[in-house]
Amino acid sequence: MTLQLRVYVPDHPLIKHWLAVARDANTPSVLFKTAMTELGRWLTYEAARHWLPTLEATVQTPLAECSATLIDPEVPIAVVPILRAGLALLDGAQALLPLASIYHLGIVRNEETLQPSCYLNKMPEQFASETRVLILEPMLATGGSIMTAMAEITRRGGDPALIRIISVVAAPPALRQLSEKYPSLNIYTAIIDEGLNSKGYIVPGLGDAGDRAFGT
Repeated sequence: MTLQLRVYVPDHPLIKHWLAVARDANTPSVLFKTAMTELGRWLTYEAARHWLPTLEATVQTPLAECSATLIDPEVPIAVVPILRAGLALLDGAQALLPLASIYHLGIVRNEETLQPSCYLNKMPEQFASETRVLILEPMLATGGSIMTAMAEITRRGGDPALIRIISVVAAPPALRQLSEKYPSLNIYTAIIDEGLNSKGYIVPGLGDAGDRAFGT
């Protein structure tokens, strides 16, 4: 069977609302950060569907014994925020995945060449084969940062079929690169915008997510 990249844009009013707040140039930094936290929460909720490993068990209610489905604690879950903008999504994602290990990955883009470089890598040397990996990258624009992140994760044993990417805004150039290299990936984004400007920013986008989230 031929694999094909899947990009999900959840039709959820809360996601649409917080996206609108994040897009607005008049939104102050503190509220922008709140919007990103909420987008991280609701997009992670959608990404976890049919992804988190479960096990069947039996529990005793106050009245009777019954069957139950629980998250399997033996299967590792890793969250990889791409610094620094990915940190804005972390609180929302971590609220839903409190037992996940957090591995920071710092990637910076040269504003002239638009080429990425890695300045911090706190990931393990090897991921267990069944590890679920959630990547937090608010903007999928040129594709440079996310392709660098995917290369680092897969080199350490991350399985693209078990990886989920959370993005607030995605653009065709990044999605094309991911589709060609990692067709088994699943991406969850609030919206797919039309393209990039000459500086590699998504249009209409929401500006520089890191600058707006941290007020710098």
